[in-house]
Amino acid sequence: MSHKKHYHIRNWRDYNKALVNRGSLTFWFDKNSIDSWYSSQKLNKRGRPWVYSDIAIQCCLTIKAVFHIPLRATQGLVDSLLQLLGLNFTAPDYSLLSLRQKNLSLRLPESKGSLEGRHLVIDSTGLKLYGEGEWKVRKHGKGKRRTWLKLHLGINEKTQDIEACILTGDDVHDSEALPGLLKQIDGNVLQVTGDGAYDTHDAYMATIGIGANPCFPPRENAVKHKPSDEGWRLRNHAVSQVKYHSLKYWKIKNSYHRRSLAETAMFRFKQLGVCA
Repeated sequence: MSHKKHYHIRNWRDYNKALVNRGSLTFWFDKNSIDSWYSSQKLNKRGRPWVYSDIAIQCCLTIKAVFHIPLRATQGLVDSLLQLLGLNFTAPDYSLLSLRQKNLSLRLPESKGSLEGRHLVIDSTGLKLYGEGEWKVRKHGKGKRRTWLKLHLGINEKTQDIEACILTGDDVHDSEALPGLLKQIDGNVLQVTGDGAYDTHDAYMATIGIGANPCFPPRENAVKHKPSDEGWRLRNHAVSQVKYHSLKYWKIKNSYHRRSLAETAMFRFKQLGVCA
């Protein structure tokens, strides 16, 4: 009979201090954001002499996502923060944020050791689109059908950092989005692991193209193909291992169980309550 271990808190002073610090809030703008808030390009429009940089737009949208506030409130919050910090510039207009967020190019920060060989786990999830607009709801009521998007993530198996992400329509297959994910990765990747949705020749070739080992479980009743290239050869090898041993053997041999980290990252993302 096993006995559950109980851990007793001994340093109550530090524990209480940690609980208090959970409510603390600190804002700062780094020098790069301040220097790059405005871009050097000018618009030939009256009333708006400067164009806001992508850094400024990304900063505002990040604050919007963290505090779950609409675009108008985001503009007001960022303006007040800039005033409190004594920075002599203004926040982008909420309408400009709405326009720029559609085509904003994001680059995820690189973690330490990101250039070393690593194991990338990938997965996708569906996201509902909300917010039909006040006029449409008043005129026609709320629509019963919702539009869906697909979020594709590439997770570093060791650090659990998101190293690549793509947002596509719901009609894009997981294997079709894989090449775009892999193009975002800098440095050496040893292995790319995904579920059976990536068991396609194109997914194998895209993974081989970056010098990584593809780890995609063969689908049920999968058959071998003529080994005309390296992609088919590696897939045939996976099919043989599952056939002559077992799927469980193949998963253990290829560390497939680490793919669950991608599902954990999806859970963390959805817990944020972010919606488009």
